[in-house]
Amino acid sequence: MATSADPAPTKKSRNSRKALKQKNEIATTETPPSPVSAKAKSAKSFEKDLLEMQAMMEKMKIEKDKTEELLKEKDEILRRKEEELVTRDAEQEKLKMELKKLQKMKEFKPIMTFACGQSLTQAEQEKVNKKKKKKDCPEMKRPSSSYILWCKEQREEVKKQNPEADFKETANILGAKWKSLSAEDKKPYEERYKVEKEAYLQVIAKEKREREAMKLLDDEQKQKTAMDLLDQYLQFVQEGEQDIKKKSKKEKDPLKPKHPISAFLVYANERRAALREENKNVVEVAKMTGEEWKKLSDKEKAPYEEVAKKNKETYLQAMEEYKRTKEEEAMSQKKEEEELLKLHKQEALQLLKKKEKTDNLIKKEKETKKKKNENVDPNKPKKPASSFILFSKDARKALTEERPGTSNSTVTALISVKWKELGEEEKQSYNNKAAKLMEAYKKELEDYNKSAAATTSS
Repeated sequence: MATSADPAPTKKSRNSRKALKQKNEIATTETPPSPVSAKAKSAKSFEKDLLEMQAMMEKMKIEKDKTEELLKEKDEILRRKEEELVTRDAEQEKLKMELKKLQKMKEFKPIMTFACGQSLTQAEQEKVNKKKKKKDCPEMKRPSSSYILWCKEQREEVKKQNPEADFKETANILGAKWKSLSAEDKKPYEERYKVEKEAYLQVIAKEKREREAMKLLDDEQKQKTAMDLLDQYLQFVQEGEQDIKKKSKKEKDPLKPKHPISAFLVYANERRAALREENKNVVEVAKMTGEEWKKLSDKEKAPYEEVAKKNKETYLQAMEEYKRTKEEEAMSQKKEEEELLKLHKQEALQLLKKKEKTDNLIKKEKETKKKKNENVDPNKPKKPASSFILFSKDARKALTEERPGTSNSTVTALISVKWKELGEEEKQSYNNKAAKLMEAYKKELEDYNKSAAATTSS
């Protein structure tokens, strides 16, 4: 295809250029760039950043508070654990001390021989000897009465006269004969009985006195042995306590500042290393340093004394701070104890108030019950017993006869067991009795209510 030829560029005149410049100047004067809109945009963006920053700051504050609270809680938990450990250690030390004391107690062995044991064996032997004496010696036997003395003499004659009579019949015959005897015939036997009785009483009195004397001696021996044992035990305890005190020295406080060393020790510590290199032992080192220190002049000693002086000043300052902290701890502990005491008192008062309230309520209930009982009419018919109570009355009598001496609680338990084991027919009989009693009670109640209504209306 044939393309149309482009027209040739025409040269612009100077007048047209001037016209264009003028147009551009007018356009610039008419629509200048707005600086206000740009500032507004920048201000809005700045406000947004500020708000975001404030939100971030608030979040950071909240997180900071939370972390601080958590740290406080952790510190408190750690403090409590430390206190628990301290108290546990103190308790363990106490227990160790008690255990040591008990172990010492086990070692206690009395040196003396027990007179109490000997006296007891003697008493047992005396009892055995008395039994033997009573069997062997006729003096220790009770004297037979005048009637028995007479019977001993007359028994053989009665047996000869009545050979077929048994022991009971012979006794009856002898009794009848004794009754028929005159006072003069009885007199020799009665006198003989009196003499024997006096002798028997004298022997018994003598034995009784001897027994009392032996008892006194035995008691005195017991007292002596007890006192000796007590003295030995007290001495043993004192020795044990002294041993424990020697063994268990007071534990040093780790926070307490150490006592400063003297100028001589400062010098000795410096010289020790050099002397030990020369293969000197501890005793030789001590001797040599002591001799060297004595030979030193005042000028040579001065630097070591200054070091010792500074150490002493620092120690005194540290000691003052340590004492102050100890006093503060003691004061804080005292305050805590006082606060605890106050709390305990408050709790005790609250408990007392509760108890008083309960006591008052119980009193009021008792008073109301009393008033109700006082207002109850004595003529009003009482409710009849149930079938179980009727059965328990019958069963109680039988059980008390079968098992005398059993307590009421065991009897009631046995009654309940028996009631459960009862058959339906036996239970029915008690139920019928209870029903009859209930019907009678209802009739009596109706009559009573009618009479009460009549009295109130009149």
